[in-house]
Amino acid sequence: MLVLVLSDIHANLLALDAVLEDAPEFDAVWCLGDLVGYGPHPNECIERIRSLPDLLCLIGNHDQAVLGAIPISRFNPDAGAVVAWTRKTISEENNAFLQTLPSKISINNFTLAHGSPNQPVWEYILEPITADRNFDTMKTDYALVGHSHIPLIFHRLSEDAFAMPLGVHWNKRMQLIPRMILNPGSVGQPRDGDPRASYAILDVDEGRWEMRRAVYEIESVQRAILRAGLPDRQALRLAAGI
Repeated sequence: MLVLVLSDIHANLLALDAVLEDAPEFDAVWCLGDLVGYGPHPNECIERIRSLPDLLCLIGNHDQAVLGAIPISRFNPDAGAVVAWTRKTISEENNAFLQTLPSKISINNFTLAHGSPNQPVWEYILEPITADRNFDTMKTDYALVGHSHIPLIFHRLSEDAFAMPLGVHWNKRMQLIPRMILNPGSVGQPRDGDPRASYAILDVDEGRWEMRRAVYEIESVQRAILRAGLPDRQALRLAAGI
């Protein structure tokens, strides 16, 4: 079974569509949360995700904020302004869909969480010490996480070893080794210095992971952000991938 693994779409429809066009044929979709926030197309992105086959989708912190489960004060002023705009813009049907989303799922020896297995919505896994805390409590060999917008892989060889970061190699199928935490990066708001949309393909049967990038029309999304009256910074950062 080939799974398209997505995270942090952030209402960037052109980036999402570029990923769907770039991806090889897949059997299922695992979306790790944050469908909305930052970008100008929350309804269109939710509807596109809802249409995908065999979908498993999590809730992210921006999704929760749009529902009112997290106060806007938890966000910086620009991000908070987009949350407030999204609350007014999102349709009742799409709001109801967000309310159905879980914060964590376990399937086929994988734990899926937006932030981390320990704190599914808000914790960032960016360094080995946080990875180790999560390895200590993980009941599956693998965890797929998003939230940081940075493609990352951590591996712990044994229970008495420390977590180590592994290099990310693009467009190459990597054999999974127990125990790993993997982040596919962000579709709609990359922050690793590469503005292209980031995603992954998981071969569940063969235990292989492939990181991929897709080019999209950033300028068109920037214009849509400005037309919607959203903060200029949300448009500018797309071109830099930060």
